[in-house]
Amino acid sequence: MVDLSKTRVRGPLEPVVAGFAAELAGQGYTLFSARGQMELAAHLSRWMAEQGLGVSALTAEVVEAFLAARRATGYRAFRTAKGLAPLVGYLREVGLLPPAPPAGPPTPVEALLDRFGEYLLAERGLRAEVVRGYRALVRPFVTAAVESGGVGPVNLTAADVTTFMVAASGRLAPKTVQHLASALRSLLRFWLLDGIVTVSLVEAVPKVAHRPAHLPRSLEPVKVAAIIASCDTGTRNGLRDRAILLLLSRLGLRAGEVARLGLDDIDWRAGLITVPGKGNRTDALPLPSDVGQAIVDYLRSGRPAGVADRSVFVRVLAPHRGLTSGGVTQVVAAAGLRAGLSETVYAHRLRHSAATMMLAAGAPLAEIGQVLRHRRALTTAGYA
Repeated sequence: MVDLSKTRVRGPLEPVVAGFAAELAGQGYTLFSARGQMELAAHLSRWMAEQGLGVSALTAEVVEAFLAARRATGYRAFRTAKGLAPLVGYLREVGLLPPAPPAGPPTPVEALLDRFGEYLLAERGLRAEVVRGYRALVRPFVTAAVESGGVGPVNLTAADVTTFMVAASGRLAPKTVQHLASALRSLLRFWLLDGIVTVSLVEAVPKVAHRPAHLPRSLEPVKVAAIIASCDTGTRNGLRDRAILLLLSRLGLRAGEVARLGLDDIDWRAGLITVPGKGNRTDALPLPSDVGQAIVDYLRSGRPAGVADRSVFVRVLAPHRGLTSGGVTQVVAAAGLRAGLSETVYAHRLRHSAATMMLAAGAPLAEIGQVLRHRRALTTAGYA
């Protein structure tokens, strides 16, 4: 429970501060972070009292007026509406403020993206986070198509598609351009099926060259060992990061698969781990003893207690939500820096390294493909 004795709240918010403090504690906020939220609530309550406002008057306009006054007074923290989101959310939850107003009608761009997203979810069976990524990638293309003379996508030509991709290749990383090409092909297929365009433009999306063969795909075993050894197992961060790195380097999991791993996905008695992979596919893999021990050490001494989120790996700082795939990638990059590597290392490099080390140990490609859960042997050959 957050200690309220050092934060005196006077004004219209005084009756709700105890409940708000309990809510912060339940979400895993540290004492320092919770105290900051309570001090912000106290300031808001004093300001509302001076303005003669009650809790129900806390509209978006009133929030902005308070923040403007807070900035003018010289406060350096909690100067935007984002800082007040926990308090406003709690007031809505307990019924003191109305629910957030529904969004207005979608713009033409949003309407097209929504229909595309529904197609990816329902027809293609892609995961929600993959759909969000596809939407973000094709948004500039959809926007340009809608705003081009007001005619919308119906008059798109192959030249429009190619010109967009050429321009994107000049400002995006090669790997991102590859993802953009895949997303754009999916969009154009859907538009043809949906009757938005009458001619297939999929072939107008140019093929993106893979990265040059001379670039290293895997790390030497000594570098992988250094990355894992860089974790300080005397800290919560270190226990969590070591378990993540072992899953990536020993089992070849993808960053998103580590992020989606749930507590119920580990069968300790059978020594198996169920991996939620691409396209709603799940696979059971044997859990090596060293990897299992690292996860146990983290669950016992590193994972915050009482966290409602069923993800295995959660944020160390509140709110204690499950890590995203981006968070897993940041864990690897930070470990590479600690290990003194001259290049930035991302999660997928450890997947390639796992394949290469299995091959060096004498494992046939078929077995490596089973571990990496590849459908084609050619894909495994590219990894190893």
